[in-house]
Amino acid sequence: MTLNLDALNNIITSINDALWAYLLIGALILCGLYFTIRSRFVQFTMIGDMFRQLVDSSSTHSGKKKHISSFQAFAVSMATRVGTGNLAGVATAIAVGGPGAIFWMWLIALFGSATAFVEATLAQLFKRPSSESFIGGPAYYISRGMHSKWMARLFAVLITLTFGLSYNSIQSNAICGALNKAFGFDPLVVGCIITAIALFIAFGGIQRIARVSSIMVPVMAIGYFILALVVVIMNINMVPHVFKLIIESAFGFEQVAGGGLGMTIMVGVKRGLFSNEAGEGSAPNVAATADISHPVKQGLIQALGVFTDTLVVCSCTAFMVLVSGLYTTEGLEGIQLTQASLESQVGSWGTIFVAIALFLFAFSSIIGNYYYGEANIRFLTDKKWVLTVFRILSGGGFVFLGAVASFEFVWNMGDLFMALVTLCNLIALAFLSKYAFKLLKNYRDQRRRGIENPVFHRSDLPEVADDLEAWD
Repeated sequence: MTLNLDALNNIITSINDALWAYLLIGALILCGLYFTIRSRFVQFTMIGDMFRQLVDSSSTHSGKKKHISSFQAFAVSMATRVGTGNLAGVATAIAVGGPGAIFWMWLIALFGSATAFVEATLAQLFKRPSSESFIGGPAYYISRGMHSKWMARLFAVLITLTFGLSYNSIQSNAICGALNKAFGFDPLVVGCIITAIALFIAFGGIQRIARVSSIMVPVMAIGYFILALVVVIMNINMVPHVFKLIIESAFGFEQVAGGGLGMTIMVGVKRGLFSNEAGEGSAPNVAATADISHPVKQGLIQALGVFTDTLVVCSCTAFMVLVSGLYTTEGLEGIQLTQASLESQVGSWGTIFVAIALFLFAFSSIIGNYYYGEANIRFLTDKKWVLTVFRILSGGGFVFLGAVASFEFVWNMGDLFMALVTLCNLIALAFLSKYAFKLLKNYRDQRRRGIENPVFHRSDLPEVADDLEAWD
């Protein structure tokens, strides 16, 4: 059973082409470059601090059990990053844009990690206390930092539509496709089961999401990486060829002459952003929940998340697909291409492994996506019935839609909302990034003085002290 949404899909495709061709790609690259230079290449010079902060348990409210740890916040954000984009999205990028699309995924991750640092640091700065944990994100730093209520509400609506609804359709669609290929399961039946489980977790709150993600994400990421490493070792002589193929395709004369270079860049950037979410305004929502002593700490951790997602997990999938040579095969798209590629390397059980891994990756993304929507619904209104309706639509309606809609439709719908919410967030970051850079200077100054655990006080930023609720 597949819904026929061709007319709507054609309209969405036309809008996407206009949004992505110039405006969004240019904004992402320019912002990434600017943030990289202004932060003095924070994503490269402070890698050691990133890992140190990941295991640091320092807290300003350590006696309060309900507060989210820094690692749990990292795990929830990785739950949405490490998902369908890493398995199905990478394969789609290669099939549509060629091997060169992977280079542009890498590039957008290298510069995007600086953007991720800025947005997560701002989310921590302008967060506020709530009953379960801290709460924050772009809607909050737009409202408190820019004092723009209408823009904050616009962002809250856009991210709710993007993550809480649209992206859950993509995850569900991928799960159903993978299980259908591996086991022959009926997508309609699988959709009903996923919907029921998603609804159960949706009504459990961020505490349950954090617990589930902190267990599932490390296990599934390590398992997938180990298998990919095995494939690399089995084809170690192909590694130079794969890198050469990616670089030549990214800049090759054939792509330029044939007019395909633009498509390669566009697909690489789109799939890269969908996977690592740097600049999209999603990860800051959960970054704000972490209980830490300085906003920069969570900024560093979220920058590390971008590296982990794209440079490690996405590269694993890309290598397997390129080594197989199946990316030129007609009829193979998305997760089915990844499954076929792995099967060609390790046998028929590879298809089953990918189906199981995809289920874990995508389902953890569903529960993480739901939280992003909930956090912004709470920003818009305190009415409980609105949150209840959202929970039903997110965990029920759109998860089920993904099971019965076409592969092309759910990805086009996701690209449209991704473009809109990212543009809104990048505009805000351009105005507010100065505070992130001041915080970074404060953090570096404390570290240079030998302070192992830098602490932020609202008096350190007197120009916005009155807008900070969660500090001091």
